[in-house]
Amino acid sequence: MAVLPGTATATAGVGGEGGGGGARVVAEENVGPHLVDLTVSSPALGRTAKVRLLTPDGWNERRKSQRWPVLYLLHGCCDTYDSWTRETDVATLPQLRHTLVVMPEGGPAGWYSDWWNHGKGGPPAWETFHLRELRPLLEHGYGAGERRVIAGLSMGGLGSLLYAAHHPGMFRAAASYSGVVHPLYGDFPSGLMGVLKEFGEDPLALWGDPVAQRAIWEAHDPYYLANRLRSIPVFLSSGDGTAGPFDPPGAYDDLEALLNEMNHAVADRLKAAGVRLTTDFYGPGTHDWPYWERELHRSLPLLLHALQPGR
Repeated sequence: MAVLPGTATATAGVGGEGGGGGARVVAEENVGPHLVDLTVSSPALGRTAKVRLLTPDGWNERRKSQRWPVLYLLHGCCDTYDSWTRETDVATLPQLRHTLVVMPEGGPAGWYSDWWNHGKGGPPAWETFHLRELRPLLEHGYGAGERRVIAGLSMGGLGSLLYAAHHPGMFRAAASYSGVVHPLYGDFPSGLMGVLKEFGEDPLALWGDPVAQRAIWEAHDPYYLANRLRSIPVFLSSGDGTAGPFDPPGAYDDLEALLNEMNHAVADRLKAAGVRLTTDFYGPGTHDWPYWERELHRSLPLLLHALQPGR
């Protein structure tokens, strides 16, 4: 079945959730074997955004009613929607030949959130774009089913746990690789706000001030949302920042070392909350793609098991 650009449109109230009106696909491009790029006009973002699909076997000949389980795969800070296929072997993994993999743009520093904007809300609203606009589009026109799991690296690791916690029942499992899973950890808020400044953003526009608007920060921090993840299996992994098998001798990565600390803190919190947690704290390793590719491989059995019917 051929799908023409613009024929799938999200409308308010799709799937029992309001707020998705007006998003539409304005362009499609086949960019490689089983790879399709969508350009989506998004009211939540106030602009167009790109989404890469890694399509399953038989997708091009799909019937209108045919559906596949879905893996949402989120990119990290300072990167783009095509990073997973650019940097890893995800497009050639035989385990994913029966799964629709969705790799959406999340902004270089969008943090998978609907921005506070000093209480005014409005664009960019990444969570709304991904889950209230894009999701219905994919389900109506691109074969996405209702069995979903989600995974991401670094900033996308935060997005993975946030989306699962904010929308109970939407995802059957979540995985984070070197994830920023505890934004309020230590002095990390100042570093995060520094990243926003580097991209020319108002650092208070995302979640406000970490002291004055602490409740908003906590609402976007998986450490404080642990109880909301009890219904699904969760996978956490990180290295300790020292030189690992994919690094030159003597390498050290301050960021990965810090993320390792916060991942251990979140792991303890999740265990105390009764979350079905799997961890791979693999020791030596830096904040780099070879580790995230390896962790995707290691977490796929958990993710794909959760996608099985009846789970």
